[in-house]
Amino acid sequence: MRRTLLMTTSAVFTLALCLAAPLYAHHVKKGESSTLPVTTSSAQARELYAKGVGDYENLYLERCNDDWRAAVKEDPNLAIAWAWIAFNSSNPQEVSDARAKAKALVSKASPGEQLMVSWISKVQEGDFLGGITAMNDMLEMYPHDKHLLYQAGNWLMLEDGNEQAQRIMEKALSIDKNFPAALNDLAYLDARNRQFAKALAAMDRYVALLPKEPNPQDSYGELLRMAGNFEGSLTHYRAALKIDPDFVTSQLGLGDTYALMGNQAQARVEYDKAIRFAHTEADRLTYSMQNAMTYVRDGNFAEADKQYLEIAQTAHGKEQGLQEAQSYRHLAEYQTDDNVALKNLKLAEEALHHQSIISPSDRDEEMSHILRIRTVRAARAGNQPLADKSLQQLEALANGSRNRVIQSSYHGAAGALLMDQKKYQDAVVQLEEDQDNPFTMELLVQAYYQTEQTDKLHEVEGRLRGTNMPTMEQALVVPAARAKRPVI
Repeated sequence: MRRTLLMTTSAVFTLALCLAAPLYAHHVKKGESSTLPVTTSSAQARELYAKGVGDYENLYLERCNDDWRAAVKEDPNLAIAWAWIAFNSSNPQEVSDARAKAKALVSKASPGEQLMVSWISKVQEGDFLGGITAMNDMLEMYPHDKHLLYQAGNWLMLEDGNEQAQRIMEKALSIDKNFPAALNDLAYLDARNRQFAKALAAMDRYVALLPKEPNPQDSYGELLRMAGNFEGSLTHYRAALKIDPDFVTSQLGLGDTYALMGNQAQARVEYDKAIRFAHTEADRLTYSMQNAMTYVRDGNFAEADKQYLEIAQTAHGKEQGLQEAQSYRHLAEYQTDDNVALKNLKLAEEALHHQSIISPSDRDEEMSHILRIRTVRAARAGNQPLADKSLQQLEALANGSRNRVIQSSYHGAAGALLMDQKKYQDAVVQLEEDQDNPFTMELLVQAYYQTEQTDKLHEVEGRLRGTNMPTMEQALVVPAARAKRPVI
């Protein structure tokens, strides 16, 4: 399973700990220690921090937060634990407060911990380049810490930095060939490249390494679903829930799989269970959005409208501005009336500014999605000034960040406008920078046809038809693409 940042690994996490001194003050030279130290005078805080990392790597994402909250209760000066609360919490107020705590305390930490806090805080605050620089410096300081390699590589996967992530995970496996976390991530990278046989072979190893953990079964289910083996996917999700009935992401996985199978009624049954047992308010809202999407897949847009509006209102009342914005954005995506879509996108943008505590990184990523859709919808509605303005805003956002999610949003929107202008070759250049989005793949099929690139056309058409991700883009594009005859 992949959610937000992490997937999973062994339950055992070993740290190089400074047991004698309460503070780690001298500068660490490259190679002086093989793993990152934890600066604390409290043995209990150190133990709780390590337990949190173990739970985190096994994808017990709320349980690890509880561990870190307990750790900072034992030692309020434990900057690294505050940083990971900020990194992993879904509560925007807690994220903001924990990040501030980590930054205020960082001078008391070791140089390596200072780099980790800098990586986390800078990325969340929108300084993507500064965050990556700190991350790279941290990895250079501790090149043999497989857990740091995993954390960095997995974050890069979240940001669509697949090539860099693969190099990092391969390095982690060179340190420990049976490191479950890196093995899992590499399997996902293979699956993203449609190398499913290789990915599933890695899953067999992963399950064998951690037979009593639910996440290997969960990951197996997700990769089988990506490969189009829905019945096998359901079997593995159920196996994960048999190991741990409270592993809610597997319950969500059942709903997502039934939705992709076309059984929306059963999907809603499974989603309802996931919503009921969600560990956080943010998760509950996210699962509710997946449930609402089943009505889009059914073509029942009136009920979908009702569901998404209710979710947006609930999110607003719960001070979950990001989920509020996402709900309005989803509401806009399937509208047949472009002007109605534009109104909902305006509400989505406003939701991002209801609370100042949303991290700049989350706000910018979501804003890039909103601007992408606004660019396309405004052009379709004949409002070219708004389309141009939206694309200019998106370009400025992309130029100010190395965030690959934002970059993809820009290239997708720019390519779509070029397609409208029948500048097919120029469109190809842009669209090829955003090849994982079904809307983009659909346009690429047209662009390759117009530019007589037959081999590329058939390749991207096959990828489009084989996309099995439980997203709104998939729901709106892929079933219709499968119903059409392939381009000859």
